[in-house]
Amino acid sequence: MIMIYIGVTGWGDHDRLYPAKIPPRDKLKEYAAHFPIVEIDASFYAIQSKRNTEKWVSETPGSFQFIIKAYQGMTGHQRGESPYENKKEMFSAFHESLKAFKEADKLSMVLFQFPPWFDCKKENVDYLRWCKQEMGEIPVALEFRNQTWYEAHFYDKTLAFMEQEGWIHTVCDEPQAGSGSIPIVIKATDLDKTLVRFHGRNVHGWRNPGDGNWREVRYLYRYNQKELEEWAENLHLLEKQSKDLYVLFNNNSGGDAADNAKQMIDLLGINYEGLAPKQLDLF
Repeated sequence: MIMIYIGVTGWGDHDRLYPAKIPPRDKLKEYAAHFPIVEIDASFYAIQSKRNTEKWVSETPGSFQFIIKAYQGMTGHQRGESPYENKKEMFSAFHESLKAFKEADKLSMVLFQFPPWFDCKKENVDYLRWCKQEMGEIPVALEFRNQTWYEAHFYDKTLAFMEQEGWIHTVCDEPQAGSGSIPIVIKATDLDKTLVRFHGRNVHGWRNPGDGNWREVRYLYRYNQKELEEWAENLHLLEKQSKDLYVLFNNNSGGDAADNAKQMIDLLGINYEGLAPKQLDLF
């Protein structure tokens, strides 16, 4: 049976989902009453402790799934000194942090999102092969932020490479803002899983994030009904190519991600079973 799993990135910033005055420690439990999947992006900033991962696993229903974002040192984002002696040690520590998710059968995939300067050239292709080898049997999704991978002379080769090497294609909806963005490519490279991420369409914010909190500027966008309806059609096309679709809304600067995710669930007529019970707002 083909399934479309819809959720958002993180669970801390979606206040319209939660009862008033809910403490941060209880937000994941409540989040899991609304959506069957979530992306953990805290793992991008630091490889997570056993205490954190075991807590998250214990607070979610048995069928709940996590998409874990690869640590920044693994994808070339890291600035400054690394806390690890070398890449091998870093990947080993990251593997260790996945144990609780794997043991509970709650690890959907690890997302490798590469930066805008990671362009299509031999040394980067070689590094992707090395990363895939280091990750072993763990499902891994690949997201580019550089347009060269999808230029006409590389387009077919990029998709064929992902398919041959066992990478899950991350289909993105994001502002079309030059070389540091990628087009919408409705193509699965894995028969079992495809990841779809919605970053919004704030072209100005993508190009000019300003001097303050760039994340707040870049992801400030609310998808309208027409845009969601067009994407519902795209998801139906992807359904024909891949068994399960994992759909994440990342347009949360204005609190729009959860609303858009719920709209998409309604548009597709999905009724998830096995969600957590909702908390009662008594006060």
